[in-house]
Amino acid sequence: MDFERENFDLSGPLHLTCVQWDNAHHRMSVAASLVQAVYILERDRQEKRKDQNALAPPWWAFFHFQLLRPLVDDVDSSIFGAIFEFKPPLSPRNDTLYRSPRYVIAFRGTLTKQHSVSRDIELDIHFIQQGLHQTSRSTIALNAVRNMVATVGDSNVWLAGHSLGSAMALLTGKTLAQTGTFVESFLFNPPFVSAPIERIKDERVKHGIRFAGSVITAGLTLAMKAKQQQQQPPPQQQLQQGKQPQQQKDLCVASFDALAAWVPGLFVNPSDHICSEYIGYFEHRRKMEDIGAGFIERLATQNSLGGLVMSAFGKESEALHLIPSASMTVNVMPARDFREAHGIHQWWQPDLRLERKLYKYK
Repeated sequence: MDFERENFDLSGPLHLTCVQWDNAHHRMSVAASLVQAVYILERDRQEKRKDQNALAPPWWAFFHFQLLRPLVDDVDSSIFGAIFEFKPPLSPRNDTLYRSPRYVIAFRGTLTKQHSVSRDIELDIHFIQQGLHQTSRSTIALNAVRNMVATVGDSNVWLAGHSLGSAMALLTGKTLAQTGTFVESFLFNPPFVSAPIERIKDERVKHGIRFAGSVITAGLTLAMKAKQQQQQPPPQQQLQQGKQPQQQKDLCVASFDALAAWVPGLFVNPSDHICSEYIGYFEHRRKMEDIGAGFIERLATQNSLGGLVMSAFGKESEALHLIPSASMTVNVMPARDFREAHGIHQWWQPDLRLERKLYKYK
């Protein structure tokens, strides 16, 4: 079964013989295929498959990409990402290349194989604890993307990732966006740190739980902000100490607002409890605005309960799943099981039923 799923001729998007780069489905399929290529690069390494026996190359060569270099974890030497360069064949029709990338940096998710599973699970735990940004793998990923963007410009680079890999791409994209650098991103089944409320069928119950959560989160945010202001010396005392008075500015809000212009692509499946809460996250924000509770939600949407608790104990955290804007694509095709709902393979199937919606933060 693994061989069949890794073999491009058996499982790949063979129907995409001519990619139209301005077609959203084609772009999604290519990005997902390059993420799959990273999975198989690591599997080739584990199984010692080389040259003609390697299964990864067709996943990028079919779309005229070349492997520039893999990204290797410094702890277990596993391949967790790769940089691909687009090398289209010579063609007089330059219009067919409109919106094509020059480089794609892709990240795989967790592999449940003994050679890499312990390190991957360790990083999964770091994500849940909102500490993925403190890991060496994230540093390697961020440096690779920063160097590429500095060399060719942000408009020529795509980010792509699946599951844990989409969290890595999200962390990198958010970090760059805070400095005004916006990289087009394809985040497949991105994990959301929350109870899977979206799985509840009763809409009133779902809204009630989310409303209560927003009120609690907003209340804690205001309480912690008031406490921080109380602990800060008054301006006169700061001047006496030879310091400039600190500006009373909510850095969390400023950082969140700075991200609003970055619109990553989220690709989620309602049957996947790891990522489905993104649907409720954005829809709940819209509903709160509709009922006049926008102020509460604006505080809640940029803070997590876990992050607030950690902050209260003086611990640094980064709630990656909280983002202001997104272009969300939902696969509404029924899934047979969780593996199918969470899998990367779904995103290049030709007969998908997709719903797309743009969420812009105000």
